[in-house]
Amino acid sequence: MSANVSYEQAAKDLAMLMGVQISRSTQQRLVHRHEFSPLEVEESVEELSVDGGRIRLRTPLGQPSEWKDYKAVNLHGQAIFATFQDNIALTDWVNRQPLADMVTCIGDGHDGIWNIIAQISIPDSRYEILDWFHLVENLHKIEATAQLLTGVEGECSDFCVSEK
Repeated sequence: MSANVSYEQAAKDLAMLMGVQISRSTQQRLVHRHEFSPLEVEESVEELSVDGGRIRLRTPLGQPSEWKDYKAVNLHGQAIFATFQDNIALTDWVNRQPLADMVTCIGDGHDGIWNIIAQISIPDSRYEILDWFHLVENLHKIEATAQLLTGVEGECSDFCVSEK
């Protein structure tokens, strides 16, 4: 429950669902006492995705919101690992996993994401692919006829729809 929106909300949810009263500060203490060891996967990693985002930290009333960056990697079908402002820990974790001879890495095109992917495995052992949304978003940037671009976008759309 503590992985919820906040410790305060976790306390409310526990009370509602289970009738157990555990304060938000106790929720926080329990989480901080627990040793979370990173998952190690057993199967060879053939594909992964890297993404990032921002979270808003709660601040006292009247103070401006504080935003922090995180990055996450999804080892497709095996594990997801995220870090808070610690890209080195993220890439170290990925590189400790059993990586296939060729790993397909999917990213959104942001430099911060490709900088992380650049630290995974070795260059000759990676396929780096721009994700579908950002591929379509950037198609207009290449030199091609409108007909070709429409055809590429249509073929990709047909492929993606048929794969679902």
